[in-house]
Amino acid sequence: MENILWKPSSPEKTQMVQLINRINESYGLGMNSYDELHNWSINHIPEFWKEIWDYCEIKHSVSFSQVVDDVHQMPGAKWFSGAKLNFAENLLRFQDDHPAIHFKGEGQPVRTLTYKELFNDVERLAHSLKEIGVQKGDRVAGFIPNMPEALIAMLATASIGAIWSSSSPDFGIKGVLDRFTQIEPKVIFAADGYFYNGKSFDSLEKLNGILNNLPTVEKVVVVEYTGDNTDLSNIVNGVLYQEFISNSPYPLEFEQLPFDHPLYIMYSSGTTGLPKSIVHSAGGTLIQHLKEFLFHCNMDRDDCIFYFTTCGWMMWNWLVSSLSIGSTVVLFDGSPFHPDGKAMWKMAEELGITIFGTSAKFIDACKDADIKPGEVANLSKLRTILSTGSPLVDESFDYVYDQVKPDVLLGSISGGTDIISCFALANPMLPVVRGELQCRGLGMDVHAYNPAGQSMVNEKGELVCASAFPSMPVYFWNDPDGIKYQNAYFSTFPGIWHHGDFIRISEYGGVKIFGRSDATLNPGGVRIGTAEIYRVIDAIETIDDSLVVGQEWNGDQRVILFVKMKNDYLLNDEIINQVKSQIRLNCSPRHVPAKVIETKGIPYTINGKKVEIAVKKIIQGEDVTNRDALENPDVLDYYQNIPELNS
Repeated sequence: MENILWKPSSPEKTQMVQLINRINESYGLGMNSYDELHNWSINHIPEFWKEIWDYCEIKHSVSFSQVVDDVHQMPGAKWFSGAKLNFAENLLRFQDDHPAIHFKGEGQPVRTLTYKELFNDVERLAHSLKEIGVQKGDRVAGFIPNMPEALIAMLATASIGAIWSSSSPDFGIKGVLDRFTQIEPKVIFAADGYFYNGKSFDSLEKLNGILNNLPTVEKVVVVEYTGDNTDLSNIVNGVLYQEFISNSPYPLEFEQLPFDHPLYIMYSSGTTGLPKSIVHSAGGTLIQHLKEFLFHCNMDRDDCIFYFTTCGWMMWNWLVSSLSIGSTVVLFDGSPFHPDGKAMWKMAEELGITIFGTSAKFIDACKDADIKPGEVANLSKLRTILSTGSPLVDESFDYVYDQVKPDVLLGSISGGTDIISCFALANPMLPVVRGELQCRGLGMDVHAYNPAGQSMVNEKGELVCASAFPSMPVYFWNDPDGIKYQNAYFSTFPGIWHHGDFIRISEYGGVKIFGRSDATLNPGGVRIGTAEIYRVIDAIETIDDSLVVGQEWNGDQRVILFVKMKNDYLLNDEIINQVKSQIRLNCSPRHVPAKVIETKGIPYTINGKKVEIAVKKIIQGEDVTNRDALENPDVLDYYQNIPELNS
C-alpha cells in the first residue's frame, strides 16, 4: 500500500467496528479487519443483511419471513419476503426541533426546517394528494429545483405508496418528455423558475410545453420561488403550492407496503434512444442507503451533510435518505461558482457542514482556478469529502489534502443510477490511498473480470457483481417480459451483474476506476481506460479540457484526442508533440493518440460526465438522438464531418 494520504485516528470508535464486534459476538467469530468483514458479508449474504436490518432498526409493521430466496438469481432475487414497511415513515422517524433541512438557494437567505416542521408539511401535502385521488402505484413527478418542496413532495408521495420521479428544470422539454411520457404521471410538482449564475430563469413556458404532451396529468402544483403573484392562467390544472397544501386535522397514516414496492423511477443518462426507466424499491433503497450512511460514512444525528446535486441525479435520492439517520440535510440550488469558486466552501463554514459531497469535475475546477478552500473558509467541522460522477485523478487527491484540509477523509465513490447506491466507496476505518476508492461496499460481491469471466487482482477488468443485492432494480417500466432489464446488465456475463466500468482491484481491496468500459480504448487489442489519458492532459497548462475516443480504422482502432485550448492559446505542433510525449512517458506508446484535434467544446451530461460514446458514434457516422441528456448539446456539432479523421 503506497501513497497513503490519510489514516483514521480512532477506527475503534467507528460504527463499522461496532458492526464487526456485533457480528463476532453473534456468530462466534474473531474478525478484526474490514477485509474479513467484507468477505463475510458476501459469503453469508442472508445473515449479513439481517444484521443490517436489525442494527438500523428499520421501522416496519410486519417482519420478514426470509431475507433472500436465492442470492444467485440475477435478476429476480426476492428480498425480505413478507415484510411491510413505508419508506417515508423511516425518513420521518424523528419529529423534534432538530434541524432537518437547511436550504440555500443561490442569492437567497438560508431557510431551515426542523424535523417537526418537515413532518407537519409532509402530513398536510399527503392529505392533499389523497384528496385529489392519488393512490398506491400512481406516478407523481417533479420538474423542480433542489428545494424543500421537492423533498416534501417526494415524502408525501412515498407515504401513500405512490411512485416518485423527478427531472431538473434545466432539462430541455424533449429531455423531460422522453422520461415522463414513459411513466404517465398523474401529478407534477414544479416551480415558477430557478436561479443560476446570477440570473433568474422562468420555468412556466417550458412547463406548458411539457404539459401539452402529457395528457395524463390531472394536477400541476407550482411553488413560487423566483417571484410573487405567479400567473398560472396558461397552466392547465395549475394550482399554487400554498393553496394546494391541506389543513386536514387527520393524522398521517403511512401506507404499509411490501419491501419491493416501487419507490422511485430513475433514468439512465444515455445519448442514444429513450432513457431506461429504472424502478427502485422502497426497502432496497432504504436498507442500502442506511448501510452506506451508518458504516461507510459513520454518520449520526450530529452530522450535517451536503451533496451538490439536482433533483434529476441519483445523488439527490441518496442525499435525502440521510433523514433516516436524523442528521441535517443541506439542499442547494444554483451555480456552485456564483459569485465565485469560494461560494460552496463558505457555505460549508456557514452551515457547519461535516460531510461535503461534490463531483470530481467541481474539485478539478477549484484546483484549476487555484482556489484555496482551507484559507477562504473555516472548515474545522468538515470531516469527510465525497466525490463522484467521474474518476478523481491522483492530482486532485493531492489538491484536497494540500489546499482543503489535511485531516479529512476523501472518499471517492462509485455506483450509479442503476443501483441507486455504491459499489465502491468510503470507509472510516481504512486509510485513503492516492487515486483510489477505499473499498468495495459491504454486501457487494464486486470483482474485476477479464473477458473469460475470471476474477482478477491488480489487473484491469470489467466491474461486475457476482451476487444479488437489495437495491438492484425491481424492473424497468414498460418492460413486461424483462428483456430490456436482462440486456442492460446480464448479456455480457450471464447471471452476473455487469455494470460497465473499467476497474482494477488491489491486493488490499482498494479500487481504481479507469472510466466507462464501453468507452475504453482498444488499439491493437489492448484495452486502456480514458481516465489515464485525462490525468496526463489535465496537467498541461495550455489545455482547458479534452475528450478521447477510439475510432475504427483499417481493421483496428486508433486513439483520437480532442482538446479545447485555454484562452489566448492555439493548438500547434509544439503542443501536439508535448501531448504525445507526456502520454508516452506517463502511460504507454499504445496510448499515444493518432490524431490531436482542436475543438471549441467538450460535451457533458447534466450530471457533469464527459460524453465519449456520443462523440464516438458521431465520428463513425451514427446518429445521436437523446441530446437533451446533455448540459451543452450544441457542442456535438463540432464533431461532425472532421476532415482529419478521413486520413
